[in-house]
Amino acid sequence: MGAMLPGGLVSGGGGRGGSRLCLLRWLGLRLWSRRGTLVFALLWFGSWLFLNGLVLVHRSILSDYCTDDKSKRILQRLCLEFGEGSVTGDMCEDLCVLGLVEYKRCLYYENGKKVIEARWRGNPVILKSKLENFSSYEPLGILDYQDTAEELSPLDVVFYATLEIRNSLGLAEENEDEEGGGSNSSLARLWGKKLKNRDKSYSRAELASLWSLLQQEEYTFLRVLQDLSTHVAKVLGSCGHFYAVEYLSAGHAWDQNIFSLEEVAVSGLQDPGARGRWTAREMVHHIALSFLDMVWHFDNDFTHKLHLCDIKPENFAIRKDLTVVAIDVDMAFFEPKMRDILDQNCSSDDDCNFFDCSSWCNLNKRRCSPRRRNSNLQVICEKIFRPWFSPTLLGAKAGLPLQVELQRAVQECSETDGGVDEKEEDGGGGEADQSRDVHQRLFSILTRLLKEGGASGERTRVWEEKGHVHTALNF
Repeated sequence: MGAMLPGGLVSGGGGRGGSRLCLLRWLGLRLWSRRGTLVFALLWFGSWLFLNGLVLVHRSILSDYCTDDKSKRILQRLCLEFGEGSVTGDMCEDLCVLGLVEYKRCLYYENGKKVIEARWRGNPVILKSKLENFSSYEPLGILDYQDTAEELSPLDVVFYATLEIRNSLGLAEENEDEEGGGSNSSLARLWGKKLKNRDKSYSRAELASLWSLLQQEEYTFLRVLQDLSTHVAKVLGSCGHFYAVEYLSAGHAWDQNIFSLEEVAVSGLQDPGARGRWTAREMVHHIALSFLDMVWHFDNDFTHKLHLCDIKPENFAIRKDLTVVAIDVDMAFFEPKMRDILDQNCSSDDDCNFFDCSSWCNLNKRRCSPRRRNSNLQVICEKIFRPWFSPTLLGAKAGLPLQVELQRAVQECSETDGGVDEKEEDGGGGEADQSRDVHQRLFSILTRLLKEGGASGERTRVWEEKGHVHTALNF
């Protein structure tokens, strides 16, 4: 009679062969059972990861998706805070009471930053805030130690605001006093003077609103420079933590001319009625000259050189007179902050690249040089001018003598380091001189091209903008 084996299997009279076969079947069943359990556990764990991943994506991406409904709710919440007296600003009443700010559309949300298109008193503007909610910004600590802000004089406000500006722009007090290339002695002090021109004290809402704005690097940068430069977007007003900048025609990488020239009504560059004489190429040449003017301005007209580390068409715009304007300055740094960023450990030159700003690695010290090796002009030649003036785009005109000269100058410019290497830090300046020569050569060729095209040889510009001028705390 057969013996009972574990698992309920009975061995027949097949002898040792039958017993071995039954045993193998039993072991196979046990192995399949364990493998099935493992597969089930892996499937369950994978499903759990997938579902949690969907939740994470929804929270981080889908929840931050740019929608009109959410943008309107954000502005409604801002107006509620204005009604409660928590925030204020020189456009709050127009936005929340008089209805003079018309919502148009949501442009984009990015890492918490909200950007909205609107019309303020009939003029297109862009509303921006680094964070969605006013409560997300750090409050001004001094307000926690007193019931009202009446004890804070305008001089006190200047002191706190100047400290915050220096910290945001990386301009320490000792750095500001260093001798630089520009004529202005201190950006922070220059703006601080505007805050002093006030007879009465500031309210808590004014101070809280100002403090939320100063914590936004782009606002601080644009606000400080708008009275010093025509090449940065103008801040027109603010309400709480949102500020309005001028609406401009931004560049696009897919447009062969970068800017939509048909949207720009050229003014101040030619006589009335002569509009038909201007071709797209002539306007491109004018814009290129404005790029050169901007580069020279950022390199020489401030106490410290201003470095642009993210140069692409989308970060620039043009005004009606074809002036180039930097509209996204999240990656713009003055020399002291640029040095802090570049001064990092390294094992090769590749470790010393910060977006479009590059340095070189000192292999003996295993440290990147704090001095930038390339320049604003070099990157603009590489990313803006080369596509503009390429033989493919110019077609039959590419073989003309001045066009060939321009192509060679752009090529030389894109290959010329504009910084200072280790040997030159001790007193040499060959690369800097070469960069100035290339700049002058490009300027000369572009000017000659304009004259050759039949346009007026005189480049007239309207540098002083008219309209609403926003001054800090001009609430």
